Amino acid sequence: MAAKIDPITRSVVQHRLSSIVKEMGEAMLRTSYSQILNSSRDFSLAICDTSARLIAQADHLPVHVGALPWATLAVEERFKDVAQGDVILLNDPYYGGSHLPDLTAFVPVFADGKRLLWTIVRAHQSDIGGATHGAYNPGATEIYQEGLRVPPIKLYEAGKLRDDLLDLLALNIRNPREFRGDLAAMLGAAHLGERRLSRLFAEFGAPVVEAAVEAILDATEQQTRAVVSTWKDGVFYGEAFLDDDGHGRTDIRIAAKVTKKGSDVEVDLSDSDPQSTSFVNSSHANMQAAVAMAFAYLIDAEIPKNTGALRPLKVIAKQGTVVWADPGRPVTLCTSHPSNEIVEAIVKALSASCPERAMAGWSRRFRIAIQGEDPRTGKNFIWHLFQARPGGGASSGGDGWSSIGEWHSVGGLKFGSLEVAEVRFPLHFRTHEFRPGSGGDGQHRGGLGVSLDLVLETAKPAKGNTAGDGARHGPCGMLGGEDGKPHHYRLLSEGREPRVLRTKEVGIELHPGDCLEIRSSGGGGWGPPAKRSEEARRRDREQGMTEGPAEQRS
Repeated sequence: MAAKIDPITRSVVQHRLSSIVKEMGEAMLRTSYSQILNSSRDFSLAICDTSARLIAQADHLPVHVGALPWATLAVEERFKDVAQGDVILLNDPYYGGSHLPDLTAFVPVFADGKRLLWTIVRAHQSDIGGATHGAYNPGATEIYQEGLRVPPIKLYEAGKLRDDLLDLLALNIRNPREFRGDLAAMLGAAHLGERRLSRLFAEFGAPVVEAAVEAILDATEQQTRAVVSTWKDGVFYGEAFLDDDGHGRTDIRIAAKVTKKGSDVEVDLSDSDPQSTSFVNSSHANMQAAVAMAFAYLIDAEIPKNTGALRPLKVIAKQGTVVWADPGRPVTLCTSHPSNEIVEAIVKALSASCPERAMAGWSRRFRIAIQGEDPRTGKNFIWHLFQARPGGGASSGGDGWSSIGEWHSVGGLKFGSLEVAEVRFPLHFRTHEFRPGSGGDGQHRGGLGVSLDLVLETAKPAKGNTAGDGARHGPCGMLGGEDGKPHHYRLLSEGREPRVLRTKEVGIELHPGDCLEIRSSGGGGWGPPAKRSEEARRRDREQGMTEGPAEQRS
């Protein structure tokens, strides 16, 4: 017989679970090696059960966490003989992964001799092998050109490390020291979660914790349905467009048909465009995460984001489309694009059902990865641009946040200290400030992007790759608001004509002293501009948020 749970015990267990994943995140932040993790925080933590249900998560990256139940399902299907002390890794997009750079570690949690939970860490690696440094390969036409594929494997068996597997992984990665350090941080965080959960089981007993988990999920479902039932019923449509795939194909359409009835929501992405030859395709798990993100952004913020919150949601998609590619297709860009566009299409559709909850478009990701030699040490480095974060979309609650990031991370990715980046890498941040006028106009203004001038201080030429979107299509305005200004990146190099950087380039030659002139996108506006108050416009002018003649040319 299942244990009876009173509301106080349920609340205590729920807050303990939440605190455990938060503590795992702090351990990850403080022990990881690479700047992509210990500065930019490109990782996420969660607890799932053996039925692949999401029980608890920390507030990191929604696009990571939304895919973890599918990764857990792949692990459960692969291994039936999981023992205490096992550690399982995976990254393959066709085994529940998002894209290859996101390596995921699983540690099983036992109580009374029975395996009940998994502590899970997903972290973006600064390199994962493949044809290009930094994992993103705009030239890829198949997944084998994107990096090392890791299906579910046991790195530890009953507490014993498989050195041969670790050596194999590290040998295929350009920065093995950082990789080994980051992996150690991931495993340390996951084992920390295991110890904390074991203590929880010891205090309350496994039957009580299990019953509390069921009560938590049921209560979350009830809260979510109460919110959704207040929305207007109907069938609604939304669409969003990728700029291009880097191979000559432009304006790739993501289409959402959303049916809302009672307290249920069905999202159908089947009418989206066919899959691409390039890395703008989405894996299945990533597509599911993007839909879950859009739904989560529309319900109340205080509702726990676990499997219970997603029970009212049904997802329909067609394999062979850009949102769910066939096995073997390249997908590395997918956590950013088309994730952002899936969210945008769904929120646009539901803006007719719950307009006060539908925020305007957040900006899109446009990253640069640089590989070169640091003249101070003679060692090679790989650096990923996380500075110049773009602006967030406005909402019925007010103006969008400036330099907050993209829709798939909603502020979870940080740009980190400029001074620390200059110490660790041969870079000089000459300018890093808000980009006036980049946010879309509206009753509430979109958040601003950033103007960044970044100078390369190497002694030898370096190589750059770009990967992203949003240089043609700015973030969408919502309910009469205007779109945000798109990205505009240029390379300034002595003796060469300034040139606009495309969002999907590989092998860009960077000379010592070159300047990357980066103008990131602003978020979309919400509501008609005519409804913006004169007081708000005066404040914008005084604070330099609006553009003058000089900014209009940038």
